[in-house]
Amino acid sequence: MTHALDIHIAEKRYDARIVLRDVGIRLRQGEVVSLIGASGCGKSSLLSIASGLDRDFHGRIALHGRPLDGVHRDIGFIFQEPRLFPWLTVAENVAFGGDNDAGAEKLVTRLLSEVGLREHARALPKQLSGGQAQRAAIARGLFSHPRVLLLDEPFSAVDAFTRMKLQDLLLKVARQRELTVLLVTHDIDEALYLSDRIILLDGVGAPPVTEFHPPPRPRGRGDVAQAALKSAILDRLHAVHAI
Repeated sequence: MTHALDIHIAEKRYDARIVLRDVGIRLRQGEVVSLIGASGCGKSSLLSIASGLDRDFHGRIALHGRPLDGVHRDIGFIFQEPRLFPWLTVAENVAFGGDNDAGAEKLVTRLLSEVGLREHARALPKQLSGGQAQRAAIARGLFSHPRVLLLDEPFSAVDAFTRMKLQDLLLKVARQRELTVLLVTHDIDEALYLSDRIILLDGVGAPPVTEFHPPPRPRGRGDVAQAALKSAILDRLHAVHAI
């Protein structure tokens, strides 16, 4: 079976320090997978490799069965901070780097409607709240019609209520577009709510990854089954000295 994203990292190092070794992750189309683990275990490094931004590693990345040799328009990336250009409007930020034509303008309008920002198209980033800025970043990540969306702790800088709204937005957009999503998060509750699978990354430990499977959807926040799984994840984190 051809996977949407096939990641195999034989080794990733920074100078003499090995960050990742023998890590293999396969994502099916339309699947939401969360990547968790202690700080410094290589989560963000793995995401950079999967996006094609980092090619300095031993291993291979395949996108829909084809080797990935660099950044590809089928992969969208959303960072921890919105990273909007302060001198551009929200609409211009969403379309940055794309074609400047009528089709692009219609797409921007549609994306801003999807993320609830249509009324803010002409606003500058400084006029947005933190949650609105991250909504704009999500719209920008979707502008190239990606089939895979990578997110590096995208909701960590907003308040708890805004975080829940953005989580629901991500799920809605992922379902509507049949996106494959790989999310790095430190929040286990977030991973339990959003994910079809949770992968605990142990860096260069053995085994390098451990998988957990949340209960089927629909599921609420704080369900009993999720509480039991959260306890198992915390036990595993403790066992690998990740906390």
